[in-house]
Amino acid sequence: MRLILGSGSPRRRELLSQIGIVPDAILPPEIDEDPRAGELPRVYCHRIVTEKLAAIPAAAGDLVLCADTTVAVGRRILGKPADAAEARAFLRLLSGRRHRAFTAVALGRDGVTRDRVVQSQIRMKRLSEAEIDAYIDSGEWQGKAGGYAIQGRAAAFVAWIEGSFTGIVGLPLAETSALLASFGYPVTGGSA
Repeated sequence: MRLILGSGSPRRRELLSQIGIVPDAILPPEIDEDPRAGELPRVYCHRIVTEKLAAIPAAAGDLVLCADTTVAVGRRILGKPADAAEARAFLRLLSGRRHRAFTAVALGRDGVTRDRVVQSQIRMKRLSEAEIDAYIDSGEWQGKAGGYAIQGRAAAFVAWIEGSFTGIVGLPLAETSALLASFGYPVTGGSA
């Protein structure tokens, strides 16, 4: 059975490799990821991963894996910042506060789909303007939900987390492994 990763994220490929999985193909979907008016973060994340899964062309027997991560403060969804100014605003909003990261994972094969939404909580320390400036200057915020990468320089900003670290990075490995196994895909763990 071929495994297709419906994501262009290098982080998701790295996470899969941690459990010994190398996709047979990588096909990032082209969908509109804008939230709908009033859409709640968990519902948004689930909708997006479902739309990604539906957008991937697959042959009979192919197993398709898609994921989506979003960051939320209350009901407000903080997606990937459009520019440095928006990333700076996100970091100011997250400074000294708790927020949530949702990662939805969906797998599909031959019309059968299974999915999970994993929620984690993160608390950032209070950030100084100098810390925010240095982070923005690093460019690491680009393409990251909430404007930061917990696995990078922003790790120094995180006071604590509750939930799945790999889910915050972009792919909750325990849940993903269970979903893959439910389709009969061999998951043995370890490095590839």
